[in-house]
Amino acid sequence: MAAAAAYYYSTGSLAPSNRFCSKIPSRNNLISCRVNYKENGRPSAQILTSEQETFPNFLTSNQFERMPVRKDEKRLRIFSGTANPLLSEEVACYMGLELGKIDIKRFADGEIYVQLRESVRGCDVYLVQPTCPPANENLMELLIMIDACRRASAKTITAVIPYFGYARADRKTQGRESIAAKLVANLITEAGADRVLACDLHSGQSMGYFDIPVDHVHGQPVILDYLASKTIKTDDLVVVSPDVGGVARARAFAKKLSDAPLAIVDKRRHGHNVAEVMNLIGDVKGKVAVMVDDMIDTAGTISKGAALLHHEGAREVYACSTHAVFSPPAIERLSSGLFQEVIITNTIPVSEKNYFPQLTVLSVANLLGESIWRVHDDYPGGFEHFSGLGID
Repeated sequence: MAAAAAYYYSTGSLAPSNRFCSKIPSRNNLISCRVNYKENGRPSAQILTSEQETFPNFLTSNQFERMPVRKDEKRLRIFSGTANPLLSEEVACYMGLELGKIDIKRFADGEIYVQLRESVRGCDVYLVQPTCPPANENLMELLIMIDACRRASAKTITAVIPYFGYARADRKTQGRESIAAKLVANLITEAGADRVLACDLHSGQSMGYFDIPVDHVHGQPVILDYLASKTIKTDDLVVVSPDVGGVARARAFAKKLSDAPLAIVDKRRHGHNVAEVMNLIGDVKGKVAVMVDDMIDTAGTISKGAALLHHEGAREVYACSTHAVFSPPAIERLSSGLFQEVIITNTIPVSEKNYFPQLTVLSVANLLGESIWRVHDDYPGGFEHFSGLGID
């Protein structure tokens, strides 16, 4: 690896040189898994005992204690697409299951071929596939996977989409524009999905575009748990929204971060992926600023916001985001020295060339795994420590 970067689970850290993934809190507090990279890049799992684990403040094992099962666990199947196989492996390992056998190929002309290598007749099937770049390839693969499961007589099909592509095209800002988020929702529904499990949608109204149930999971507890482990005084913290549209997200984040004060960066966008920072609402002088957003694409918004925060006297700036799209020139901007640390999750796989010293990757495998169990068990939740899952 050219540059060192930390890879964490929400329960602990590991040396960046190995890029091992460890310490996932298991659902029954008996086992957890550790996913290694082999030389050929394919993940493999190693079982750890409970004595080797430590648990976080926000996501402790007793919070995710297994509820009584009302369904046959043998009827639950998890399959992974090719977009993020490591995350799928981690989710399955957290749940104590094995990924289903599936054959996904690309023909010479680019067409996608999918065949299930095991029976799913009468089963509840969960397909883990973010529609991250290349978005069109991964979206089409998901649709064909759903169709294969439907034609194989699966009882229910749930599309687990850690990152929902086209989510930003959720409304018309000018005349004669498409609303691609609605179109993608229609495609997933018509392909045969019965339910969607998504993580940190760009906007809440995207759930209404689906004519099937949508469970919206938030990645905030994972990031909050990591920040809680750092030695930052509460009085020094200020949560910053990089734009006006993210104020609600930043306010909710600040409330859970010891009710920290809130600041807002006012920006004016002149085109797609082009942002210009105008001014700052709030006081950041001498404070540790934590910028919160749902995704980092080209990093134009968040980097210009960080430059403004330093100009206004912020002592340190942290960037927190669930989805790391990292379109060029994001890496150059994020590694330019503006940020003390860039904290993301693994909803989108990060290639080795995009690692840099300030980058920290957290895992959402336990959140997704627990959400799948609760959907499968028809468990409604309702307690405060379950609210971060977003399962209603």
